[in-house]
Amino acid sequence: MEKLFIQSNAKILPLSEVFDMFLRVKQCTNLSEYTISYYERCFKSFGTFYDVSLPCKDISLGDIQDYILYLKEKPNVNDITINTNLRGVRAILYYAMEMGYLNPFKIRLIRAEKKIKETYTDEELELLLKKPNTKKCSFAEFRNWVIINYLLATGNRLETMSSVKIGDINFENNEIILKRTKNRKQQIIPLSQELSKVLREYLAYRKGKEEDYLFCTSYGQPLVKRGIQSQIQKYNRRRGVLKTSIHVFRHTFAKKWIINGGDIIRLQSILGHSSIEMVKEYVNMFSDDLHKGFNSFNPLDNFVKDKKTGERISLK
Repeated sequence: MEKLFIQSNAKILPLSEVFDMFLRVKQCTNLSEYTISYYERCFKSFGTFYDVSLPCKDISLGDIQDYILYLKEKPNVNDITINTNLRGVRAILYYAMEMGYLNPFKIRLIRAEKKIKETYTDEELELLLKKPNTKKCSFAEFRNWVIINYLLATGNRLETMSSVKIGDINFENNEIILKRTKNRKQQIIPLSQELSKVLREYLAYRKGKEEDYLFCTSYGQPLVKRGIQSQIQKYNRRRGVLKTSIHVFRHTFAKKWIINGGDIIRLQSILGHSSIEMVKEYVNMFSDDLHKGFNSFNPLDNFVKDKKTGERISLK
């Protein structure tokens, strides 16, 4: 970042006004609602510690360090949460520095131990994927089963999945068009054979037009994000699965992909990550699981095993 210093004749603005300017700029760059709300939450959190009506120029590195200590004292706040808030505040203050309302200084994240991301176990997946009796179950139960299949087969975020329409499913080319993603870039991902079968059967019940949302209520109305969360929570608990997070299916997709030998470049593309770093984190997090069956697909072991002629040199 180019170092800019406040001139004596520069307009002195309160931090709240600088944030409004920052937010307008971000909205003009067409950032997603999710990202905009993220910045709003971070600013609100900082506002519980620092008086945002004070001049922006008065903020110092010491204030940021005190803010970190303030967060550390709050219950149920871990290092990852602190860094999440710090990233947002840092983006806002770096904007202020760039505009000349704040003297530049470095804001560094704290060292945080990365926790292993929770995933669904094979036993839990077996319970969740057991198909209900379509002759006896309600449409809602069958739809929820389809949603579980969809999440496990795509790794979609909830916001992305909830916006998929019937016309976005291309059975002919085995593709799903994702029009609402975190980075606002339209994406096309493969439609697996098993999911294709599940969706074909589901649409025979659901019917609807191409412009209708794929997942709907029993009355054909769009199923909003909160509605999906509530339905999956109830579905999981009825099956005896205590985990109810939809995002955990995304972690499970990544874990299964890696363990099954999938390459991380395609995983990055399917998950829609702009950086390979997050995908590398998945590899590191699930490294213990990569040991399972290692000898069965290790190139050296396979080469020696499949070699029909020749003997190894023995040491005396």
